[in-house]
Amino acid sequence: MRHYLISILSVILLGTACNRSTSSNKTTYIGGQIVNPNVDYVILTQNSNDLDTLPLNEENQFGKHLEDLEAGIYTLKHPPENQILYVEPGDSLLIWLNTLQFDRSLNFSGRGGEKSNFLLDMFLNNQRDNDLILSYYKIKPERFAKITDSIRKERLQKLEKLEKREEFSSDFKNIARTVIDYEYYDLRERYTFLIEKYYHGLTSEVPEDFYDYRKKIDFSNKELQSYYVYTNLIDDYLRSKSIEGCDTIAKPSQDCYDLASYHNIKRRIILIDSLTSLSNMKNEFLDRLATRGITMADTEGRVDSILEVLKEVNYENMEQAQDLAAIHRNYFVGTSVNNNKLLNTSKEVIDYRGILEKPTIAFVWSIHSPSHHVWQHKHVRELRKKYPGIDFLGINIDEGETEEWLSTVAANNYNKKFEYQITSRNIDKEVFRKYIYKIFFIDPSGIIVDGDAKFQSPNFETEILEFLNR
Repeated sequence: MRHYLISILSVILLGTACNRSTSSNKTTYIGGQIVNPNVDYVILTQNSNDLDTLPLNEENQFGKHLEDLEAGIYTLKHPPENQILYVEPGDSLLIWLNTLQFDRSLNFSGRGGEKSNFLLDMFLNNQRDNDLILSYYKIKPERFAKITDSIRKERLQKLEKLEKREEFSSDFKNIARTVIDYEYYDLRERYTFLIEKYYHGLTSEVPEDFYDYRKKIDFSNKELQSYYVYTNLIDDYLRSKSIEGCDTIAKPSQDCYDLASYHNIKRRIILIDSLTSLSNMKNEFLDRLATRGITMADTEGRVDSILEVLKEVNYENMEQAQDLAAIHRNYFVGTSVNNNKLLNTSKEVIDYRGILEKPTIAFVWSIHSPSHHVWQHKHVRELRKKYPGIDFLGINIDEGETEEWLSTVAANNYNKKFEYQITSRNIDKEVFRKYIYKIFFIDPSGIIVDGDAKFQSPNFETEILEFLNR
């Protein structure tokens, strides 16, 4: 059925594109249809800069001829989701997707569509590599090297077949081969991190040429700076490099391998600042590291230290970092939340003092991160069954969007008894959204006893038991 709809859409939109075409070969057409749209528009961006907004019509279709669009990677945003595409002058690109399975339903067709489909496949391959790494990271480095060599060879062979059929431009061929190489490099970086942290004895068996690829990484690749496979490689490179120094410590502590520790965050901030000349990409990484460093700091001194490091590298968003720090100072371990105001699902303003009846775990979520809050609540449902002695509170941070919050709670059948929304904090909404990964353990008297817990941590349930036994 999906392919039938794509075919019909292609006929309609290609006809529209042809009827409106001009004699200029610099004209590019981008159009498509979105099933179950979240909003009534899509945004075309490049390197974090919005280029154009394309409205959806009553059939949830969009389309526009764009003049003088340069060849390269662009991002199509349909908030809160986005995905990349590759466009060259003269292309007539058609896009179909269903927001219920955004990435996996996405399909590109029309003239030039295979280029975007190839990059989408590489993106999905990169996600699947997470499972592959977890299957193989315990094996010896020499064998892992052969596995990654085989994967790279297979990807290149597939590209060669596509090239013969599609007659790709030389520019796209170069990008496609680079993407394949970077996925290959990323597999090795992820493996490196895991053996460094969990199977340190294997590091002595790493072949001498295992890291030769690092000399080939271009940390200032303008064409790829918005592409997930490339930025993921850099992120994983920073991560593995940040713990390599643990080798020089006689008895490496757990803190040495803790990605949320001050020293690890500092190493990665300094490293990304020294590696790339691309200001947009550098600041995206600094945003992530600043958020993690501040929200995971356990003392006033740690917060101040992170802010000082950010000043040293001339971080562009210092005001936001300082606002985030101001929020976090209210949530150190040992502080009371009793006087903090919340809105319940009956739109009544109350404080924590009127909610806390037993040990409580509060988790933060936003309607603008749908896949994340659905995952959070699914996990919490299971935890509630296992730990009836604990209340799990969902704290929504989209203050000012109360009706949207209530609609989301109802649509997902979240338990209204345990759902609350923050009231005004006089801080920019975007700053609060940096808090969506926070979890707080709060005792019945309203005191925070732990603010560093993570749902994904293998020790999370051990922490719950310790919390119950305090």
